[in-house]
Amino acid sequence: MTEQAKFLNGSLMRHIAIMSLTSSFGLMAVFLVDFVDMIFISMLGKAELAAAIGYAGAILFFTSSFGIGMAISAGALVSRALGAGDTALAQAKASHTLIYGFVFGVIFSALVWFNIRPLAQLLGAQGDTLDLAVRYLQIIIPSLPILLLGMVGGAILRAHGDARRSMFATFWGAIVNAVLDPILIFGFDLELTGAAMASVAARIVIATASILPIFRYYGGLGRPKAKELASDLSPVMALAIPAILTQLATPIGQAYVTRAMATYGEQAVAGMAIIGRLIPVGFAVIFALSGAIGPIIGQNFGAGQMDRVRQSFKEGLLFTAGIVVVVSAIFFALRSPLELLFALDGEARQLVFLFAGPLSLLFFFNGAIFVANAAFNNLGHPFYSTWINWGRHTLGTVPFVMLGSAWLGAPGVIIGQYLGGVVFGIVAIWLAWRVISSGGAADTREPFHRHLTLFGNLQRRR
Repeated sequence: MTEQAKFLNGSLMRHIAIMSLTSSFGLMAVFLVDFVDMIFISMLGKAELAAAIGYAGAILFFTSSFGIGMAISAGALVSRALGAGDTALAQAKASHTLIYGFVFGVIFSALVWFNIRPLAQLLGAQGDTLDLAVRYLQIIIPSLPILLLGMVGGAILRAHGDARRSMFATFWGAIVNAVLDPILIFGFDLELTGAAMASVAARIVIATASILPIFRYYGGLGRPKAKELASDLSPVMALAIPAILTQLATPIGQAYVTRAMATYGEQAVAGMAIIGRLIPVGFAVIFALSGAIGPIIGQNFGAGQMDRVRQSFKEGLLFTAGIVVVVSAIFFALRSPLELLFALDGEARQLVFLFAGPLSLLFFFNGAIFVANAAFNNLGHPFYSTWINWGRHTLGTVPFVMLGSAWLGAPGVIIGQYLGGVVFGIVAIWLAWRVISSGGAADTREPFHRHLTLFGNLQRRR
């Protein structure tokens, strides 16, 4: 049985725009709920609650990075199989990545859960703020395996070009979260505990709504067989491990930034936490772009259409630039409403105003890294993503933040963070263009066949 891969024909900019915008609606719904969480917490009038959300957010980003890595693996493997016209292989890859995602999610969540307090302390949390962050995370962390099912399921839907149903999965999860938040936070007076419980319920809904359409519209999943599951561990992990390592760089870099900001007090941390909520809401399309353009590149690479791969990359960068300019202008126009909404004062106001407009323009280079990483992951060079992200969040973060902090105080922390992103964004664009020009990895250039894994050694002799 074969299925026509939808990205092999038609306007690439249209595919990129539709996939990114559609996916972003679901992401934005989730991010908006996080944003509303922050508003609700701010309404409680306790600075330590907002600071606790900031510390917890860094750790949650760390855990969700594992899911993003597994989703990248699923998306790349399934989209390439579809591009090569092998639906049965695509179903097998989908089944195996879901299984591995859940199993490894259980192991990873257990490791984090038993080390929540040391991790929060490492970020600089202490006293009541530390206790609040730990209590919040102890409720959410055990639901990580469920979240992974939802993330991998969504990636499988996007690999089929079905960004709409992938969007609805996250959208319904966000609706559940939004409804439960005020009920649990205020109605039952549970504060952060209520916010955590609402998030767990949302994750269950997202997982359910991501997996059901695979059975209803795409023939379900391949029946797992022990031998095939074991043989797929290598190709799944060949993409997932570097992708996970790639994603883990971000929370580690953010952890350093959080710790640097913590030296300026809870107002500064709260300001950074608000920026952390503004970024995904405003730039949801950019965050969605990486997952959206990956299947487009993957399908065309699987079909051997390198001219369309090259054009996809170029138009992805143009799309990123346009979105960043528009969103930055909106942020600048909303400075005063944001000040009133969050009752900004002191360091918090200074940081939010710095970001809202001038500094947010530099998010283009973050977006460029997202597009480049999608190219690396789908063209057989996943470790290039790892090198770029770790470089960006170590060499592109620590020295820049240290210098910025020394010269400009709290504002210098985020200025340094973004300037480091400029350097590595340029490097990522250059390296991705080289990979595309060379035709991708030698061991993944041939179309997929039923018994040919991504990094197998049975490929045809040239």
